[in-house]
Amino acid sequence: MPKKVGTTKWRKKRKQDNLEKKEHRYYIFCEGEQTEPNYFEGFKSFIESDPIYKDTVLVEIEPCAAETMRVIKGAEEYVHRNSLQKGQIWCVYDKDSFPKSDFNAVEERAKNLNDQNPNIQYHAAWSNECIEIWFILHFVNYVSNNYRTEYIKFLNRKFKELGIGKYEKNLPDIFDILLKHGNPKLAIRYAKRIIKENEGKASAMIAPGTRVYELVEELVKYLPEDIRAKFE
Repeated sequence: MPKKVGTTKWRKKRKQDNLEKKEHRYYIFCEGEQTEPNYFEGFKSFIESDPIYKDTVLVEIEPCAAETMRVIKGAEEYVHRNSLQKGQIWCVYDKDSFPKSDFNAVEERAKNLNDQNPNIQYHAAWSNECIEIWFILHFVNYVSNNYRTEYIKFLNRKFKELGIGKYEKNLPDIFDILLKHGNPKLAIRYAKRIIKENEGKASAMIAPGTRVYELVEELVKYLPEDIRAKFE
């Protein structure tokens, strides 16, 4: 069946009108394809089901399958390609074995971009060495600088101890697991403490450490009161 004249144009206008209603806009670009997106989908789901915030808050999650500098470059390309006029751009990425210079350069690039346009602000939600340190902080104030394999071993032991199976990358319900069995409030407190104790150091030198909590604190504002209480 042929499309009706003007249908495509009408849909584009409707989409633009809906976007304009969104007062708060968060674009989250994740290094990983599933682990990080799955976690933040938990926030997105609550926000989009809320009768108030679903009309005023936009959360877009973009898996990048790319490391460090390529994440923020991908974010820049997305902003230009979609002619974004305002919003918060969050880059979620790990240190892993990538060069320290590249890891630190993301924050520098974000600062430069923020000076160019106050309406589009970039943020670096990094983890050193990996996102698993953020997950671990839901259970304990972990301060040992280890490899990803050790973090995963810790989570495996903790999950078995709690009777919730085995920790694996790409768990679709990781947000719910941490909410139910972990302590998000303590995770934020522990993450902040690590950053404060390493004040003045480049991000690549803070190990373990993470700034994922900064993005979490932004999204928590739009969660239902009973869920929000677990974070604040």
